[in-house]
Amino acid sequence: MAADVIALSAIHCTETSAHLKSGCGYPAPGYPDSFTYGPLFHIGSFTFNKPMLLAVICTVLVLAFFWAAFSKPKLVPKGMQNLGELGIFFVRDQILRPMIGKKGDHFLPFLVSLFFFIWFMNIMEIIPAAQFPAMSEIAFPVSLMLMVYGLYTYLGIKHQGFGGYFRNMVPKGVPFGILLILAPVEYLQYVIVRPFTLAIRLFANMFAGHILLLVFTLATWYLVSVGIGLLWSATSFILTIVLTAFELLIQALQAYIFTILTAQYLGDSLSAEH
Repeated sequence: MAADVIALSAIHCTETSAHLKSGCGYPAPGYPDSFTYGPLFHIGSFTFNKPMLLAVICTVLVLAFFWAAFSKPKLVPKGMQNLGELGIFFVRDQILRPMIGKKGDHFLPFLVSLFFFIWFMNIMEIIPAAQFPAMSEIAFPVSLMLMVYGLYTYLGIKHQGFGGYFRNMVPKGVPFGILLILAPVEYLQYVIVRPFTLAIRLFANMFAGHILLLVFTLATWYLVSVGIGLLWSATSFILTIVLTAFELLIQALQAYIFTILTAQYLGDSLSAEH
């Protein structure tokens, strides 16, 4: 009997009628529906879903933005070129130069691309129809982390030699007794902790932010009713606006943190002094 009631409720009570005190009993939507997406299409065993589509869209947007800014550069920048130069100078002066110095200027295209790609991916969270930060899917931060980790390991071995790179992970002049404890800690930091935290920090912040916005957005709709529920719904709506503004800051901040840590790691790889 209980199963029949639940089935009947699911037929007659949709998400659009699932208000508090509606008598519907239909569960409010949420996880995992807001983090799992069915395939948009298949190519053999390969499936293409919404987060992948957002990644492609963000890649195109970054390329289109910089093409529009610098396809026909002028001595006195205007419009898109002005914005493009501001973005490049920000990454150069606030991220690259403080972490690496002028010797790292050849990494500027990589760091600019990394910053704007992550930022655009994060902004998708508040764009209508998209409404999902692809960086809250762990595969995307891990993919970027592996790229960065592979690059700074390659550069470290190239500039310091294989043995020198791993020797320089441990500070020189440390007493042998302390070295027995310090060496494993330092190696774990470079081999495991740095890559792990680089990916998890971005993933966790975007995942948590999306959860918060989802909860208060759903609560705004779910609590609507004639009576005290209307006050709760209005409060939830105000919090949704405030959290959206806060999330805009977090989206840019996480792109900045990921990029500046990448610059720091690249700087460490180019120098024997860690």
